[in-house]
Amino acid sequence: MHPVRLTVSDDRRRSRLTVFFRLLLALPHVVWLAGWTLVAEVVAIANWIAVVINGETPPVLHEFLARYVRYATHVAAFLLLAANPFPGFVGRPGYPVDIEFAPPERQSRLSAAFRLLLAIPAAFLASLVGVFFFRFGLIVLAAAGIWFAALVLGRAPRGLRDLSTWALGYSAQASAYLLLVTGRYPDSHPDRLLGEQTVPYHPVRLRVEDDLHRSRLTTFFRLLLAFPHLFWLTAWGVAATVAAIVNWFAALIAGRSPRVLHRFLAAYIRYTSQVYAFLSLVAGPFPGFTGREAGAAVTVLVDGPVAQRRLVTLFRLFLIVPALLLWSALGYVLVAVAIAGWCAGVLRGRMPSGLRGLGASTIRYGAQVQAYSLVVTDRYPSSSPSLRTDLHL
Repeated sequence: MHPVRLTVSDDRRRSRLTVFFRLLLALPHVVWLAGWTLVAEVVAIANWIAVVINGETPPVLHEFLARYVRYATHVAAFLLLAANPFPGFVGRPGYPVDIEFAPPERQSRLSAAFRLLLAIPAAFLASLVGVFFFRFGLIVLAAAGIWFAALVLGRAPRGLRDLSTWALGYSAQASAYLLLVTGRYPDSHPDRLLGEQTVPYHPVRLRVEDDLHRSRLTTFFRLLLAFPHLFWLTAWGVAATVAAIVNWFAALIAGRSPRVLHRFLAAYIRYTSQVYAFLSLVAGPFPGFTGREAGAAVTVLVDGPVAQRRLVTLFRLFLIVPALLLWSALGYVLVAVAIAGWCAGVLRGRMPSGLRGLGASTIRYGAQVQAYSLVVTDRYPSSSPSLRTDLHL
């Protein structure tokens, strides 16, 4: 278990009044956090010297920096609507989106000496997805979605809340690693950060049977090896667009996709996910060209055609816009996973499981967006990064 652990007890209820004025309400915390950050930077330097010399963080410095990271997480969760209550100002435990810290442990002096350099990949990913020393990433887009939904429904959507809390948890681990609160590298795997949470059943799911081993040779030439698939995917995409238009009319008239169109579009979605998995190092083996489930290390499972709501089908192009915006942002996350995975594959011959889990989650979301936009299903994409699916309908 990671020594910096995310805990979530949020019930997703949101006060419409405090949501509407959330930016204004958070101002005192933002000002106080800015001041605390200046002090934390000085304390972090003292902590760095102590760890390089003695190999461990003094308890008093550990407690101060842990409280700082916890308080920063509370403020970000409140400001970005991942939680509802107004947080305290001292970083005490007990907030609905909280961070737990293990006691101080011995750290490698060599790792501590080069911590600024070693933390660069984690810091980049944290700034891309979460809140990292006043740099905001993907979580802002999730907050915008929660803001609109909370004003209308008085609740935060489950998927966006989970995405926000995962981003906050990873940002907290990256901050703790940079500040030498812990010597354990941040873990980006969604399931290990979110714990035992499961996402509701969705007709488009991901199956992962990859062993994390990567051939250094095929990893080095991965982009070149993927070219045939990219050309074929482009050609198939043209045919899929035509099929999707016909499928839209059919679903609008008959209330469901014709089986032949559903099968063709499901194969296209599977093939797209397999190409993305291979290109981003989320999967190792060279994929086939037909989008079959069998034999693929990472593939999408698509349920058969069922009845779809005609009203949802009619306005599908408008309804898909928020999901497309989120998927475009997650595309940058997948690029970051691919770059880091390429480096790890060439150097170590393995894909880090955290990166593989994060990449698989983004590919799964992309497949659900495709299925919704191509009228394969009328179930909206789930933005929760968790890969654990509740199999009960």
